[in-house]
Amino acid sequence: MIMDRLTALTVFRTAVGLGSFAAAARHLGLSPAAVSKNIGELEAHLAVRLLNRTTRRMSLTEAGSLYYERVEQILDDLAEADGALGPLQQRPAGLLRVSAPMTVTLLCLSEAIPKFLERHPDLSLDLRMDDRRVDIVEQGFDLAIRGSDNLEDSSLIARRLMTLSHVVCGSPDYFERRGVPQRPDDLQQHDCVQFTLSGHAREWSFRKAGRSVRVPVRGRYKVTSSLAVRDALRAGFGLSLIPWIYVREDIEEGRLLSVLDDWSAVETTLYAVYPSRRHVGAKLRAFLDFLVEEMGVEELGDQPRRDEALPGC
Repeated sequence: MIMDRLTALTVFRTAVGLGSFAAAARHLGLSPAAVSKNIGELEAHLAVRLLNRTTRRMSLTEAGSLYYERVEQILDDLAEADGALGPLQQRPAGLLRVSAPMTVTLLCLSEAIPKFLERHPDLSLDLRMDDRRVDIVEQGFDLAIRGSDNLEDSSLIARRLMTLSHVVCGSPDYFERRGVPQRPDDLQQHDCVQFTLSGHAREWSFRKAGRSVRVPVRGRYKVTSSLAVRDALRAGFGLSLIPWIYVREDIEEGRLLSVLDDWSAVETTLYAVYPSRRHVGAKLRAFLDFLVEEMGVEELGDQPRRDEALPGC
């Protein structure tokens, strides 16, 4: 095993440096028998005698002398390499590669990222915004932000950030022309703009008083960008099921109206996912803390319940 070999090399170097097995045993916290066993296994592995030893003295063989010089250099280099990682573990430094969905990043993170980088001057960030899901291990990402109700890869560590509630909404002009849906089944008579990368592109789910309803939807416009969906809604092209935070300002300012507010629509939970809980470096810990600070606020994703009636209801 690799660790047994490293231990044997360390024991060999220490014994030679201190001049005896007993001194090496005391220094390493091992028994003299363990020191002898490690050096014996090392010699067996190399098929060469490294040390001439009697009950009173120990000396290097010619082969042992050559080997000792190389081992000393290798162990010094290894200690130097370990030491070089110290600053990376103690402070955020180096390159951090992150994959994140475009819309939620633009709305919730992008304005704060410069401040995050100013806070950590030794850290560089390579942020790839793409609504499509990537294999973070295969493509070398340190972390990804994902929206899902079921994370498919159980080998990844997932940290919950926020939950995005959804609303059905459209422009006042659209509802004036096509009417306001009173119940979920009415959506089948409407032009539904579909975000095709979601898990509910073809069927929208609603809940009310313990009752669940699934409504198949259709429309002439399917698109892979939530911002494009929002633009279509603003233009009066149709209605859509969309995260509330994406249209919050439009609803508050009257450009869009939400409907079916007495029904609970689908929710999407956002997670920060990364490959391993072990050896999480300072740069990843710092970015996780940043994500929780910026996104881990429930009210960002939860829509307020509206009691007032819409015009025409």
